[in-house]
Order: sequence, then C-alpha cells, then structure tokens
Amino acid sequence: MKTVHWTSKDLEILPEDDGTRYEIIDGELYVSKQPHKHHQLVCTRIWSILQTWSIQADNGEAVVTPGLIFTDDNDVAPDVTWMSNERLATTSQRDGKYHTAPDLAVEVLSPGTTNEQRDREFKLWLYSRRGVLEYWIVSWMERRVEIYRRDAAMLRAAKYRVLTYSCWQVVILLLRIEIALPFFHWQKEYTVGRKRRPTREE
Repeated sequence: MKTVHWTSKDLEILPEDDGTRYEIIDGELYVSKQPHKHHQLVCTRIWSILQTWSIQADNGEAVVTPGLIFTDDNDVAPDVTWMSNERLATTSQRDGKYHTAPDLAVEVLSPGTTNEQRDREFKLWLYSRRGVLEYWIVSWMERRVEIYRRDAAMLRAAKYRVLTYSCWQVVILLLRIEIALPFFHWQKEYTVGRKRRPTREE
C-alpha cells in the first residue's frame, strides 16, 4: 500500500477553526490537538522575553507558532521562533509564512510518545539540516530544558538543565541560569533582575 506524501497544498483543505495543528515533516502529516494551559503559559513567557529583548535591541522579532515552510513537504509551526533582522530580510513572502530557517526554534513538549518523538527526533533533524542556529526543547511537565546549538553544520546538544521552579516561571529560570543564545551576545554577569557587577576599573 502506497503511503500518502503530504504537501503544503494539502493543508489548505483541512479545517482551520478547530484548534488542531497540522504539520508536515518529510511528507508525513503530524496532527496535534489544543495543548495544556501550562504549555501555552510557557510559550507565552518565552515569546514575551524574546520579543521585549528584540524591541529594545532592534535586532529581530519573536513569533508564536508561525508558519515555517522549508519545502512543500516540510511545513511546520514551531511553538516560538526568534529571527534576526538579517534573516527576516530574506524570508518574508505574501503568504505571511517564514521560508527561511529562524535563528532560534522552541518546542514545548506535549504529553504523548508521538508528540515527543516528533519534537525530539524529527524536528531536531529537520531544523538541523535546514540551518536553524539553536533549538530549545522545553518540558513543563518534567521541568527540563534541552539546548541544541549549531556546531560543524549540525545541531548538537549543548546544555541540559533540570528546572526546580514551577512551570510558569520556566523562562525566568532559563535566563537566570544563563542558558542564552550565543548570537544574543549577553554578558556572563547579566541575569534577569540583577544589576551588572562593576569592574575594578569603574
């Protein structure tokens, strides 16, 4: 029996108002239902911090669940993305979707083996070969974050943390333990809610 090879055009015939998310990875369709409230809280806080930083630095934009189309058979919607102005200049098209890899992609895990396999394996491989610079996998259930950074043309595991704060504080904790994007150029002494320590010369 021949397996159906899905494309972006096939998504146009699927319902859009039932809260279901449809994604295509290498021609295979992945369907996910409306997520848990805590999943959405974590996504919102990640977006809020990234977008606030972007506005202050005037260097890019953060978006929640943008359409990201690499090819007709690789059409996904990451939970959160951050894209630099340099990449934004080449990605925008009339359909309002991204067509270039973001600097950062974030996926917040939902319960279920299929969901975890999609984000931990299939999306990791997709983002790696398509040029994403950094990938965060956040589990609000286990209070854990995994960081993958580009190294030698691949996304490789960079940092792992077990979070001890409640799930809605996950983003603040991420910054306080200095899991920051290399391209953000954050100073090591900088943390949320803490002033920079003066140097001896000051």
